[in-house]
Amino acid sequence: MIRLIATDLDGTLLRKGGALADRTREALDRAEAEVVVVTARPPRFVANLGLHGTAICSNGAMVYDLTASEVVSAQLLPLELVRKVASELAVHIPGVGIAVETGAEVLCEPAFRGFSASNPHRTLELLDHVWEEAGQVVQLLAWAPDAESDHMMEIATEVVGHQVSVTHSGGVGMLEISPSGVSKASTLEALCAARGIGAHEVVAFGDMPNDLSVLRWAGHAYAMGNAHPLVLAACERHAPTNEEDGVAQVIEELFSL
Repeated sequence: MIRLIATDLDGTLLRKGGALADRTREALDRAEAEVVVVTARPPRFVANLGLHGTAICSNGAMVYDLTASEVVSAQLLPLELVRKVASELAVHIPGVGIAVETGAEVLCEPAFRGFSASNPHRTLELLDHVWEEAGQVVQLLAWAPDAESDHMMEIATEVVGHQVSVTHSGGVGMLEISPSGVSKASTLEALCAARGIGAHEVVAFGDMPNDLSVLRWAGHAYAMGNAHPLVLAACERHAPTNEEDGVAQVIEELFSL
């Protein structure tokens, strides 16, 4: 019996442009299981989707109550460690720009240009100003022009992987860095344990390398048809693409909707 549905957002649950299809919303509402959003996005993005329940945000660093519109918990990166990791990345990844997700906003140095206009952020004059204004750091973000994310992740994992968790969610030249040991799966596992739900009672959906920890943990894992090659290779089950409402199609089948 499936008691919990864990789903990524971008490229998985949502269509291009961030739209949640009526068919998908209806399938989630009708399924007799708890729905948990598990995303790299911060709470302020998830809060606007009209979903209910719990969201695991920032790749596991934050838990957000969608119904109450409040942060339940946050696992932070010490600022001293953030500065050290940023310095080491600058040595090994040419032209890298740095930003930090504070949980309330993104603060960037001028060299960080990895965001589109639809993803608001605040650019400060110097990286030192970023450190000064960041009251807390949920995620360290690194972006490099003309870089390939998989290659960047290999470099960063070798250089700083013993200090932090490094992944990416498909942004060109973009890395997402969290506290060591923090991942989508680690937070989801803790949440499920508190509810008395086992991995064998969880179905998970994802499309990018930052989803792999969840897909490997869940008893029932589906890679989206549009997923990253590493994700497609890791999962025996493949859902139709996000543009085909693939999550909804699988849920309708699993729950006989």
